[in-house]
Amino acid sequence: MQVFRSLDAIPVDLGRTVVSVGNFDGVHRAHGKVLAEIVERAKVAAAKSVAVTFDPHPTRILRPGNDLKLLTPMQEKLRLLEKTGIDAVVVLPFSRDLSIMTPFEFVKEILNNRLRPIEVHEGYNFRFGHRAEGNIDTLREFGEQMNFVVRDYPEMRLRGEAVSSSQIRKLLREGRVSRARHLLARPFSILSTPGRGRGYGSKYTVPTINLSRYEELVPKDGVYITRTRVGAGATAECFDSVTNVGNRPTFGSDSFAIESHLLNFHPLELTAETGVEVYFLHRLRDEIKFPSVEALKEQIGRDVRKAERYFKHLKKRAGAL
Repeated sequence: MQVFRSLDAIPVDLGRTVVSVGNFDGVHRAHGKVLAEIVERAKVAAAKSVAVTFDPHPTRILRPGNDLKLLTPMQEKLRLLEKTGIDAVVVLPFSRDLSIMTPFEFVKEILNNRLRPIEVHEGYNFRFGHRAEGNIDTLREFGEQMNFVVRDYPEMRLRGEAVSSSQIRKLLREGRVSRARHLLARPFSILSTPGRGRGYGSKYTVPTINLSRYEELVPKDGVYITRTRVGAGATAECFDSVTNVGNRPTFGSDSFAIESHLLNFHPLELTAETGVEVYFLHRLRDEIKFPSVEALKEQIGRDVRKAERYFKHLKKRAGAL
């Protein structure tokens, strides 16, 4: 997958394209449907499939006090987009200048002049241009003028629930990671590195890993059944795990942490750069302040046993398929 981080980076000989424009935060199930279609349509037309997205997220420029937390930071979003089989992604630096482009200017200068689309695919609620004045009907009018076809997609609903980035954020803020997984079509995950002072740089002999500071969206404080991937590529290892998200009140700490207890643990070689990805599967309970460390250890034992039963059940289901 090619990545172009400005309009000028787009090669003049890219050829005709099938395009979708969006934030694609989370690259969720509804995004997947649109992207799969543009990949297929581009193959049929001997064109290139292209997603156009923005960095930073437009909300962070237009509403800086909103404190938007992303489902997928840019590097993770690009990794997920690549998995769709798309040919190229254009990452437009979002600025005030871009935000004041009229709908016509946006379509003429960015889509028509740079990408030469034969088709543009967007969701039913697509908005673009200054003050979001353009909508799917506006885009279709411009398409008739500039000789490209517009295909719009209705709202996707799953068991009565809208599949959208905002809805997934809401579910995660409520701790409903199992439901968020259905809308994402994969478990929600956080990709980071080991936190400082936890033994990286030598043999790692404690079955817990703290993640380093993470700035984007995390699930509601609590304890979760998770899977934790350590490392990357062929040497990566995955562990069943129980993860605490929160401030560890039993220890009187007021510092936020994401800490995973690895169930099938063995000593690891870790460095400050080792990738650690935590996949959230099921919420066990709220974070609780226990009267003693012993009481906390007893609860952790109960959490671990529940997690072991959960993974045992998963393996049985997988074996039955």
